[in-house]
Amino acid sequence: MSEITQARSGSGAADEPARNGEPRLSRELSNRHIQLIAIGGAIGTGLFMGSGKTISLAGPSVIFVYMIIGAMLFFVMRAMGELLLSNLNYKSFADFAADLLGPWAGFFTGWTYWFCWIVTGIADVVAISGYVNYWWHGAPLWIPALGAVVLLVVLNLPTVKAFGETEFWFALIKIVAIVALVVVGLVMIFSHFTAPGGAVAQFSNMWNDGGFFPTGPMGFVAGFQIATFAFVGIELVGTAAAETKSPEKNLPKAINSIPVRVALFYVVALIVIISVTPWREISADHSPFVAMFSLAGLGIAASVINFVVLTSATSSANSGIYSTSRMVYGLAHEGDAPRLFGRLTSRRVPANALLLSGLFLLTGVVMVAAGSSIIEAFTIVTTISSLCFMFVWSIILISYLVYRRRRPELHEASTYKMPGGVVMCYVVLAFFVFLIWAFTQKHDTLQALLVTPVWFVVLGIAWAVVRRRPSHVARLEAFRTQLTR
Repeated sequence: MSEITQARSGSGAADEPARNGEPRLSRELSNRHIQLIAIGGAIGTGLFMGSGKTISLAGPSVIFVYMIIGAMLFFVMRAMGELLLSNLNYKSFADFAADLLGPWAGFFTGWTYWFCWIVTGIADVVAISGYVNYWWHGAPLWIPALGAVVLLVVLNLPTVKAFGETEFWFALIKIVAIVALVVVGLVMIFSHFTAPGGAVAQFSNMWNDGGFFPTGPMGFVAGFQIATFAFVGIELVGTAAAETKSPEKNLPKAINSIPVRVALFYVVALIVIISVTPWREISADHSPFVAMFSLAGLGIAASVINFVVLTSATSSANSGIYSTSRMVYGLAHEGDAPRLFGRLTSRRVPANALLLSGLFLLTGVVMVAAGSSIIEAFTIVTTISSLCFMFVWSIILISYLVYRRRRPELHEASTYKMPGGVVMCYVVLAFFVFLIWAFTQKHDTLQALLVTPVWFVVLGIAWAVVRRRPSHVARLEAFRTQLTR
C-alpha cells in the first residue's frame, strides 16, 4: 500500500520531500499519459495472441464474450474510481481495501496484485519469444525472453515520466495498428477478397457456418478464459493514482472511456477478422492479426503487425513491472514487505522493488527454455493470472459494499457515483463465480485453477507471521493516522 503523499486540498504535495527527509513518489503522469496507460491496459496480449484460440473455441460468439467481460469490468472500474476519489489519501485499491476491510485485505490485495502482474509479465515474456521467432526461426527462445526482461528494467529505472512516455507510445502503436487492421479488413470485405483456399471475405462469415454459436453453449463458455486475460491490467489507472496529476479530473476520464475502447478495439476488430477469414480457418496457435495481413498479400505489413503485437506484449510487461514495483514499495511502507523495498532513488523511483520484479520475470525465460509449446505455456500462465486478478477485482467490489454501508455520507457527496451501485456489485461478483466454473471445463485451465490456491495458502502463512511484528503494527498505525488527515 502506498505511502500517503498528498492532502485532500491539492495535488502538488507529492512533489515535496517527506518530513523525514526521504523522497516521495512524484505526480508526473499527465492526462495524456493516464489516458494511454488506460488504453494500454485494456488492449492486452490476450487480444493479440490469445484471440486466435478464443475464436477457435467459441466461434463468432467470441464477440459477445468480450462485450460481456468488458461491461462487467466497467462496473469494477467505476467502483474503484468512486472509492479512490472519496479520499485522495488513497493511492491504490490496496489502500482502501486495508482501510475498509482491515489490514489483512491490504496485505492479501497488495501481494496478490504483485503476483498477478508477475505472472502476467511471465506470460508476456513467453509471448515475446513467440513473436521474435516469427523473424528468427530456430533461434533459442530464451534469448529474446532474457533481452525483454533486461529492457523492461532499464525502461523503468529513470523516472515515472519515462515510464509514462514509453507506455504512451506503446499504446499509440497498438491503437494505430488496430485502426489499420479495421480499415484494411473493411476494404477486403467490401471488395469481396477471395483467399487462396476459396473463402470470400464477407460479413456473412459471421453466421453462415453454424450461426453465432457454432460450438454450442460450452464452446461459448470456454471462450471466457483467454478473453478474461485480455482485460487484465484494466485497473492499472488505479495503481497509477499516486503519480497522476489532478486525479479528480483524469481518473474519471480514463475510466469512462472503457466502453468505447472495448467496442472499438475488441468488438469491431474481431468482427473484421472473422468476416475476412471464416472462423474455422483461424489458427489457435497464431495471432489472427498477423494472419489477416499475410492473407491480404501484404507480407511487409504482416511483419509490421508482428512488430506491433511484439510491442503490445512489451507494453503489457512494462505496465506490469511498473505496477508491481509501486505495489511492493507501498507494502514496504505499510510494514507488509521488507523496508529495503520502500526506498526511492534520487529520481523518486523504487529501484529495489523494481529489481525484485525483474528478478521474478526471469521465470518466463526458464519456461520458454524448458517448454515445447508457446501457446500451452501461455494458456496455463494466463489462467493463473486471470484467477488472481479476479480476486483483486472482487476485493474492490467488496470494499465498495462496505464503503456504502459504513460511509453513506461520502457516497452522497461523491460526484462520481458508481452506476447500479450495490446491485451491480452483486451481479459482477456472481459473474466472477461463473468465470471460475468456466475455467473448470477445460483440462489446461482446470490445472491452473487447482494450482492457484497454493498462492493464497502461502500468503496466509506469511500474514500470520507479519501481523505480529512490532514494526508492522507501528507502521499500520501511522498509515491509519495519515488516512484521516
